[in-house]
Amino acid sequence: MAVPQRSDGVGPESGQPPPEDARATRAHPLSAGSLKAAARRSASVLVLAAIDITGLVIGLYAALALRAAIVDPMPILWGLLWDQTADWLPFLILVLLLVFWRAGLYSPRESREGAGRIVPSVFLVAALTLAFAIGSGQHVTTFGLYIAGAIFVSGAIALLRASYSVLTSAILRAAGVRRRALIVGRDPKQRYQLRTSLGASRAGIEYEFVAETDPGPSVEQLLAEAKLEEVIVADSGVSDERLLEILDAAERRGVKVRVAPRTTELLIERGEYVAGLGAPLFDLRSPIFAGTDWVIKRVFDIVVAALIVLIGLPIWLLIALAVKCTSRGPVFYADPRIGLGEREFRMLKFRTMVAGAARQQELLERANEATGALFKIRRDPRVTRVGRVLRRLSLDEIPNVVNVLRGEMSLVGPRPLPLRDFERLEPWHRRRYNVLPGITGLWQVAGRSDLTFDDLVRLDFYYLENWSIWLDISILFRTPGAILSRRGAY
Repeated sequence: MAVPQRSDGVGPESGQPPPEDARATRAHPLSAGSLKAAARRSASVLVLAAIDITGLVIGLYAALALRAAIVDPMPILWGLLWDQTADWLPFLILVLLLVFWRAGLYSPRESREGAGRIVPSVFLVAALTLAFAIGSGQHVTTFGLYIAGAIFVSGAIALLRASYSVLTSAILRAAGVRRRALIVGRDPKQRYQLRTSLGASRAGIEYEFVAETDPGPSVEQLLAEAKLEEVIVADSGVSDERLLEILDAAERRGVKVRVAPRTTELLIERGEYVAGLGAPLFDLRSPIFAGTDWVIKRVFDIVVAALIVLIGLPIWLLIALAVKCTSRGPVFYADPRIGLGEREFRMLKFRTMVAGAARQQELLERANEATGALFKIRRDPRVTRVGRVLRRLSLDEIPNVVNVLRGEMSLVGPRPLPLRDFERLEPWHRRRYNVLPGITGLWQVAGRSDLTFDDLVRLDFYYLENWSIWLDISILFRTPGAILSRRGAY
């Protein structure tokens, strides 16, 4: 009986022993490796819990000091601030830890979220505490203390956790910790774009891309020869049968497989299964916000946009003065864009280009550096000196909040495209116009101009199919970091 040759070059005919299947190994719970892993995980959770408790104490103390300063402007006896609060502290710590655990804030490093999840979780703790106080007949002196406390605690915990993340990332880099990865895809250009989109690191651990290859037998060869931790597959062009073979080969060696999904997979993520048919079908719902979802999103947009206008007014005046004094033309520019239902509207921005810049666009088409329907030039000669700074920091987009208040845009959503870009869209791209466009979105926090246009559209689809108010909050909190990193901004 003939024994078939394995595709990865191992087996009886190759003279090499087959690799031990990692899926069949069962590490003893008291083995050295298991104990080390458990110790690292426990230490991480304990440190994060200690950080959160410290942030809770600091935030509460700041809120109590603020109330004491406002209610009684006499010198504060700091030691007496805890007289009525110390008894509540153990309860608050317990609720905070339970809510944070349920929110995934003690998950492993790469799947743990930041301020976008911390803020709503802390406000949930405040709401639960207030509800318990009222329900148990406690005397509630002021509701403002709960709001101020949630704000201060959120800020303290977010700052402490960010510092911890920066410190541990620096330690990992100094220790030479790398994530060795292999990129698989048919098109070399697509593989390059995927590597560029992934960036140099994830969760503070730098990537070491061992190789890029097509989905042929070389995948199994590299799995056998290189010590890999991840195989990243550009799913487009890879057959389902071949993808399963790669998955099987990788899992035998304990290597994780990650797949950049096709558009159709994003579209069915929230599809409803249609039962009772001979073949599995999914009912694809149109990605629109309606009913309660629309009300929640719209109220959130109006409240936050109004706060941005009121609080940011001094910044508006400074930017307007800088624009006016450094170049001829108006302070604001009403840019024609395509929004909800493919209807045109005027998106308000601070002017960053010289007067008459739109008429020069056609002459610069050959210098376009973006892919697909986008038009981007890193050193656009039409941009003024002040405009270049505004664009780098995305300050030119601040007046977009006026469009939000007018109901033409949302704070978070698919980015509206100029008329020139819209005319170059493919039919499948237009699904993104079923919702209000946004000031920021997954484009901005996932690489901005470094991504291909098709990748950007797929991010839009993911956002539409997975929307929640917490996702909006998370994107808003991640946007400043993406701007300051200047990744893909031009």
